Amino acid sequence: MSPDDQRGLGSASSTAKVAPMSSILVVDDEAPILRTMAVNLKARGYEVELAATAAQALAVAARRHPDAVVLDLGLPDMDGLDVIRGLRGWSSVPIIVLSARAAEAQKVAALDAGANDYVTKPFGMDELLARLRVALRTPPATEDLPIVETADFTIDIAAKRVQRDGHDVRLTATEWHVVELLARNAGKLVTQRELLEQVWGLKDHKTNYVRVFMVAIRRKLEPDPSHPRYFLTEPGAGIRFVPEGAAPADAPLAADE
Repeated sequence: MSPDDQRGLGSASSTAKVAPMSSILVVDDEAPILRTMAVNLKARGYEVELAATAAQALAVAARRHPDAVVLDLGLPDMDGLDVIRGLRGWSSVPIIVLSARAAEAQKVAALDAGANDYVTKPFGMDELLARLRVALRTPPATEDLPIVETADFTIDIAAKRVQRDGHDVRLTATEWHVVELLARNAGKLVTQRELLEQVWGLKDHKTNYVRVFMVAIRRKLEPDPSHPRYFLTEPGAGIRFVPEGAAPADAPLAADE
């Protein structure tokens, strides 16, 4: 971190406070920036989660549901633009890019990918906090399809819950994110690559995560898990969620992917 970065990070006054329980995920591969951001944000009443890689960022976001993300683009394992796209696959969380990349084309690319704001390093902490407050008080975008209904269950994307027969279905955080991603893309094929990258932040696609979690999800939501109507596997391609239901498969489902 340059002297300008250090001066910018340390320039904030300690008077501004925010309502407690606002959680911020800070993603940066520079340890000094992570430490200084944590100190400044915690002093102002924020809860803070830190990540030094893209994979950590996507995993923490899926597990903790932060209220905002402050994201560096220059990460060691994946470009920050891919993190933005991954988050936007299932979340409308405000994303503020904090990057040394100053070219207009790079800023446009980040905003087009789904970032809400862009701050160039070196930066002043007072300015960053002001932009963060604006992002947090901006109402989230209205969902085009906040509720997805089937004949057997209802997915309420806005409320982050699934109901069956009038009762909430208990899903783990990861199961919910798989269901949410599929529901947001109802009728479309979601590839295993997309699921692994957007839900787990994984670039290694030789894993059975998708198969294992789809078995659990079908067990909880499908009327006959061995003959799925809604969560359909297209072998070698991915998963397609069909809200209107499809004709049951003739044979029990063997495996995903």
